[in-house]
Amino acid sequence: MGNSIKIKNKRISWEYFLIEKIVAGIVLTGTEIKSIRQGKANLADSFCVFDGGELFVRGMHIAEYTYGTYNNHVTKRDRKLLLTARELKKLHIKVKEKGMTIVPVVLFINEKGLAKLEIALAKGKHFYDKRENLKEKDSKREIDRHLKHNR
Repeated sequence: MGNSIKIKNKRISWEYFLIEKIVAGIVLTGTEIKSIRQGKANLADSFCVFDGGELFVRGMHIAEYTYGTYNNHVTKRDRKLLLTARELKKLHIKVKEKGMTIVPVVLFINEKGLAKLEIALAKGKHFYDKRENLKEKDSKREIDRHLKHNR
């Protein structure tokens, strides 16, 4: 099918330590999937919550479909995630631990043409962890610069 739609949440690795990743299906309406296929979605302020034993993604923005009529979708509604009962139970137990949360990482369309959301079990970073990341990036950049210069 040749679909290359991959909408990433770029700030996630800066804000969280990603512990475990899982791919989940999403319950969408017709105009939502059409907007995603056009690449008009944003994961920036989205997060996952449990509600009645089911997992939902909140704050994920999917732009209204250009050719949608009066029955176009609401852009920031809660969308149900499809996971197995075992996966849901495991995530529910982990989220109850202090500092653990579930965050959406990548929204993509698989080879069958279905929208999937890669979610991750994550632990929030402290300020000093972020500072450590910056030091690593700077030192790596410095090493790369020296290697290029010495060729």
